Amino acid sequence: MSLRLPLDLAALGRYLAGTLGIDGPLEARQFSGGQSNPTYLLEAPGARLVLRRKPPGALLPKAHMIEREYRVMAALGAAGFPVPRMRALCEDPGVIGAAFYVMDHVEGRVLFDTGMPGLAPAERAAIYHALVDTLAALHRIDPAAAGLGDFGRPGGYLGRQVAIWAGQYAASETQAIPAMDRLAAWLPEAVARVPDETCLVHGDYRLDNVILAPGAPEIRAVLDWELATLGHPLSDLAYFLMTWRFPAGLRYGLAESDLAGLGIPPLEALAERYAAATGRGRLPDLDLLLAFSIFRMAAIIQGVYARGLAGNAADEAALSMGADVPRLAAIAEAHAARAGL
Repeated sequence: MSLRLPLDLAALGRYLAGTLGIDGPLEARQFSGGQSNPTYLLEAPGARLVLRRKPPGALLPKAHMIEREYRVMAALGAAGFPVPRMRALCEDPGVIGAAFYVMDHVEGRVLFDTGMPGLAPAERAAIYHALVDTLAALHRIDPAAAGLGDFGRPGGYLGRQVAIWAGQYAASETQAIPAMDRLAAWLPEAVARVPDETCLVHGDYRLDNVILAPGAPEIRAVLDWELATLGHPLSDLAYFLMTWRFPAGLRYGLAESDLAGLGIPPLEALAERYAAATGRGRLPDLDLLLAFSIFRMAAIIQGVYARGLAGNAADEAALSMGADVPRLAAIAEAHAARAGL
C-alpha cells in the first residue's frame, strides 16, 4: 500500500484525538485497488483503523455517498450482521478536504480469484456456503426494524433497474448486437411479472467484497456498501451467481472450471441453499434474474469500451473489452430463453 492521495495527518490526528481519544503518532497507507472512494489503513498506538473518504474534485450528486455507507454499516452492525465496527463519520470537508468515515480494521483474508487457488476443496465449498448464508441473512433483516426503512424506494426495483441499464447501453452503443436489443425489448415486461419484494440489497455482493477469517471459512465482514439500497433480494442473488456463467478471463468466471474437482458447489446447489435459508420453496424467476444481471454487466462493459474508444476511459484495458459484450449478451439471452424469451 502506498499513499497516492495524501492525507493531512496532523489535522486527522487532531480529529481522532478529540473524537475517539486516539492520540500519538499517526501513520496512513492507502489500499490499492479500484475503490471509487479512496481507502486507507490508519495506525496509531493501540489502534488500527480504516478511513474511507470522498475523492477530490467535482462529484455527481448521488455518487461517492460515504454517508450512506456509514449509515447502513452502523445499522447492520447493531443488528448483528458481519460488518466492520463504525467509529466516526465526519461530514465537514474542512478537516481533511473531504467528508470521511472511520471504522475498525478487520483482520482476515480477501480473496479475488473465484477458483481460490491453494485452498482445499472442502474449504472452497465451505466458503461459498458461508457467502450464500450471509447473503440470505442480509435479506432476512427487516429494513424498518434496522432503521433503514427509508434507505431507498420500496417496490418497483427491477423495473427501474432494467430501464436504467437499457438506457445506459443505448447511450454507449458502438455496434449492433442483436441479442442486446432483444433483451432490452423483452426485459421490461418480463421483470414486471416477477412478484415484487423489498429488502436491503448490497448491490455488489461478491467474493472480493468480504473479509474471511485467517484460518477458517467464516465471513468476518462484508465491505463496499456504496450501491446498497432497498431492492429485490433475487437481484443480489443473481448478481452473485452470474460468475458461474462467465467465461474464463472475465471476472474470474467459473463457466469453464472443473467445479467438482475444485470443490466449488454448482450454481443450482447454491440457489437451493439460498432458497432454503430464506424460506422459499423454489426460485422460478432465477433464469430471468440471471439474464438481467448478465445484461447489466454487458451494458457496464459496453460503457467502459465506449469510453475507451473516445479516449477517456480510466481502465487501460477498456479497448480490449469490446469482444466481451456480445459474449455476455449470448449468455444472457440463453437464460432469457429458458425464462420465456
